[in-house]
Amino acid sequence: MSSTLTRPAEAGAARDTVAPRRRTRIFALPEARWAAAALVLFLVALPLHLTGAPAWAWGPVFAAVYVTGGWEPGWAGLRALWDRTLDVDLLMVVAALGAAAIGQVLDGALLIVIFATSGALEAIATARTADSVRGLLDLAPATATLLTDAGGESRVPTARLRVGDTILVRPGERIGADGRVLDGASEVDQATITGEPLPVVKEAGAEVFAGTLNGTGALRVKVERDPSDSVIARIVAMVEEASETKAPTQLFIEKVEQRYSLGMVAATVALFVLPLLFGADLRTTLLRAMTFMIVASPCAVVLATMPPLLSAIANAGRHGVLVKSAVVMERLGQVDAVALDKTGTLTEGTPRVTDVRPLPGSGLDERELLRLAAAAEHPSEHPLARAIVDSARVRGLDLPPAGDFASTPGAGVSARVEGRTVAVGSPARLLADRTVHPAVAGLEQEGRTAVLVTLDGTPAGVLGIADRLREEGAATVAALAGLTGTGAVLVTGDNPRAAARLAAEVGITDVRAGLLPQDKVAVVQEMERSGRKVLVVGDGVNDAPALAAAHTGIAMGRAGSDLALETADAVVVRDELAAIPAVVRLSRRARRLVVQNLCVAALFITALVLWDLVGTLPLPLGVAGHEGSTVVVGLNGLRLLADGAWQRSRPDRAR
Repeated sequence: MSSTLTRPAEAGAARDTVAPRRRTRIFALPEARWAAAALVLFLVALPLHLTGAPAWAWGPVFAAVYVTGGWEPGWAGLRALWDRTLDVDLLMVVAALGAAAIGQVLDGALLIVIFATSGALEAIATARTADSVRGLLDLAPATATLLTDAGGESRVPTARLRVGDTILVRPGERIGADGRVLDGASEVDQATITGEPLPVVKEAGAEVFAGTLNGTGALRVKVERDPSDSVIARIVAMVEEASETKAPTQLFIEKVEQRYSLGMVAATVALFVLPLLFGADLRTTLLRAMTFMIVASPCAVVLATMPPLLSAIANAGRHGVLVKSAVVMERLGQVDAVALDKTGTLTEGTPRVTDVRPLPGSGLDERELLRLAAAAEHPSEHPLARAIVDSARVRGLDLPPAGDFASTPGAGVSARVEGRTVAVGSPARLLADRTVHPAVAGLEQEGRTAVLVTLDGTPAGVLGIADRLREEGAATVAALAGLTGTGAVLVTGDNPRAAARLAAEVGITDVRAGLLPQDKVAVVQEMERSGRKVLVVGDGVNDAPALAAAHTGIAMGRAGSDLALETADAVVVRDELAAIPAVVRLSRRARRLVVQNLCVAALFITALVLWDLVGTLPLPLGVAGHEGSTVVVGLNGLRLLADGAWQRSRPDRAR
């Protein structure tokens, strides 16, 4: 095989290029440990309580539930109180303790477990995002081969590289720094940065990026950016900044929690103190105040909010969409603009042979041209070679053996097949024959990659290769446009010609091509400055900053990068594009049910509170009314668990 390979990379050096993956274990988080303990204790006490066991059997266990699950939110609430704010965490802990004080121990324990679990899930999500940001740094190799002025080599940490240094990048290594090629030729897979589906030819003068994967050639690269300022480092910084500065989003009810909490506490205290000042009986006054606190507590309101959102999350999960929180499910229904990545999102992310065009005078038909090209490419590991071989196999072609195989980075391959020399590769490199240009130009104008096939040095045909559009791509774009009232925007690092072809196929008119990660973020920020709530859909490392910066981000799960999957708010696990408009519609239905439930809960609370204030509300009746409202709104929210709710949300079924 002919190439610019100098010598194989040493095994030890290769191992040094990638740092071990670091991932926080769930039970390393104190929130998860306390929540798990509270849940286990609750499950131990529950059957004892329900089966009528004596109080000494289940009482201490429930007390342990209150301690393990309630001390963290309670402490957080006290700290907030110290800062002169009253949050719902403290209010719910007080409500749970109040429920226990009047004998409703089970209800209070359940409330504690719900809050502890919610806090644990939030802590886990935060830790996973941090893990993925650290993992992104692992894409850049830990060491690089530095070429000294005396002509020697030394393996140095990439953090020690400086602008002006020259490094050697051997075949199969990741490039250690952003820079420019001094000499050598190779094909570099830079999908992590630009999202391009095919490796890019790199020769003297070409720009390369840290963390991208070198192909079969060797390159000498002059470092042009400090490692701390590389594109991959800037992606990390952008993800972290976007995650920290993203406007905090809360569930609808949490937006009024401060006023409600203060009002409820003040009313409870007044209802207890004022009657005592006028000589009322202590026990009667305390019972009335406790009854008021129970019936006015936000338990029913919180549960009115959560069941529709959690039911929608569960339903979406059954149909291949992982929505990471109730807040995300609520936000999905607010989006009114969409930005879509190209490679791996609207397309499958794998090159396919789309055209087989024998040239006049070659004496070959399509099957014979593809058979010879696939036979020559069979020993190659290049993505284009795999596409050609796969196409031949799909058509049932038998591939003859190839001999004298040779590969030249950036040019193509050649081999002896059935006594003829078959060359497959770049038209500009293999031949300068002008008669080939019309066929090549026609394919390239259609946004395809043209591959020339020659027999014994004579042009025999041209193959067209492109990334294949997902079947539901056009329908999904149309459905999202109908939901948001505006056309989707295509944001891609691929070349403008390929982007325009794809956009025309799916019906997108606003195309932004050739974008680096920071450019995608700029597009999202531009859309949001105009008042839009943008949904970004992507799959790669290069999409992660935009996913973090957007109002809501959805990642394609099957081939998505770890960083994209953790940064995104939701993941389409099965890569079904039609699931995206479906989950948006489901979110909007959940939001409507939340409003319905809040109205029902408010009606019950108002009626019970007025009864307690102007009359004498028996405590059991107050508890029954409070719990009854919870049951009503809970059952209403559970309607979204039915499969029919998802089916009615799909683009082909929506009305």
